[in-house]
Amino acid sequence: MRTLQACAALLTATVLFVSCSNKPGSESNGKDSVTVWLTDPDKTVLFQQQSSLAFSDKTDSAVIDINASQTYQTMDGFGYSLTGGSALHLANMDAASRAALLKELFATDGNNIGVSYLRISIGASDLDSIPFSYNDLPKGQTDVNMDKFSIEPDKKHLIPVLKEILAINPDIKILGSPWSPPTWMKTNDSTKGGSLKPQYHDAYAKYFVKYIQAMKGEGITIDAITIQNEPLHPGNNPSLLMLPEQQAAFIKTSLGPAFKNAGIATKIILYDHNCDRPDYPISILNDSAAKQYVDGSAFHLYGGEVSALSKVHDAHPDKNLYFTEQWIGAPGNLKGDLSWHIKNVVIGTALNWSKVALEWNLAANSALEPHTPGGCTECLGAVTIDGNTVKRNPAYYIIAHASKFVRPGSVRLASTQTGQLANVAFKTPGNKTVVLVLNEAAEPKQFSIKAGHKIISTSLNGGAVATYVIP
Repeated sequence: MRTLQACAALLTATVLFVSCSNKPGSESNGKDSVTVWLTDPDKTVLFQQQSSLAFSDKTDSAVIDINASQTYQTMDGFGYSLTGGSALHLANMDAASRAALLKELFATDGNNIGVSYLRISIGASDLDSIPFSYNDLPKGQTDVNMDKFSIEPDKKHLIPVLKEILAINPDIKILGSPWSPPTWMKTNDSTKGGSLKPQYHDAYAKYFVKYIQAMKGEGITIDAITIQNEPLHPGNNPSLLMLPEQQAAFIKTSLGPAFKNAGIATKIILYDHNCDRPDYPISILNDSAAKQYVDGSAFHLYGGEVSALSKVHDAHPDKNLYFTEQWIGAPGNLKGDLSWHIKNVVIGTALNWSKVALEWNLAANSALEPHTPGGCTECLGAVTIDGNTVKRNPAYYIIAHASKFVRPGSVRLASTQTGQLANVAFKTPGNKTVVLVLNEAAEPKQFSIKAGHKIISTSLNGGAVATYVIP
């Protein structure tokens, strides 16, 4: 990605940024031009800065009109899931190689992509080598007071890597999600499937409190938790079936009061599953006793339509929305993956009120390891790490187009949807307008972006995506 390629042949003669910048990564500081970063799906241009665009005095027939007076949600960030397996591969790099990669991922200067939000698993996910919790006991034993609770499994790889990340970006937000409670709390005494026994609601609430406190003791703030990853998918390993009625009961009688009594400020987020069941979070939010403790709802998109997020927003506009997971299957297909994920995960979730967009997962090796028995065997990381060798995959570029520029605190602006030019716009804390545009068509498209009195005229090849930063 760091070697410039000739791009004049890729773009039509009418494109105003046909030649690549002589100094990639050196963003224009001028107030009279627009910074452009491009990914073209033929893989010749992979998240590279282009020559700046001058302002125009007229518009093309297709116009993306930005209305800065009409604002929507404030963004928390864009990023990935830092699974146990991701942390393992990062930890196994030599110190210099790991430091260079973490800087590239989490710093914002130069070609670095500025990831601003991470999801981690509370206990094991299916992308750990084995399932585990922080309170695993011999069969028949219980520990309702959490006397034997320990985050020791995370101290080998995950916590040291998180500390290195926090040294680069102390403000990064971290979301924790459990795949399963300890097996002794479950109806089937197994890491896979089963449900949480109601008599252990209070014990499980204490488990969350102890987790947040233990991570805080390591200097790691957990900004938010979801109660259960994919609560309607008990076939993964680890996993848990948690129906909405039980999630509501757990929140209002156990988890919410436990957080309040312990002075825990960590946000409680519902659901964390597919867009085909917006009724799940809505039904819980309809319960005022549960709603009082809830910050919002989280979604994946392995089923349903991304517009489901707006249904939840419309039902409860005072609660936030998060998009917390979408995987890319190995070996990846840049053209198809770029178009679908930019349209749905980056643009689509933001247009439907999400404050966050996360890809699954940050890193694996070329054998797509590790994973639990029964865990995902085809999950392609944003980067592939083999020793100290790093390969950047589609999810890397998908997130980069937003994370580098749409910094936390950015506010979504109204923008017109024109033809096959999917787009979303933001006002940054630095008072710049950032516009992401995807050309969904097969052929090049000429268009204008109008932000107040500022107009730029440009074009994109079919399937290409660009981020425009307007001063």
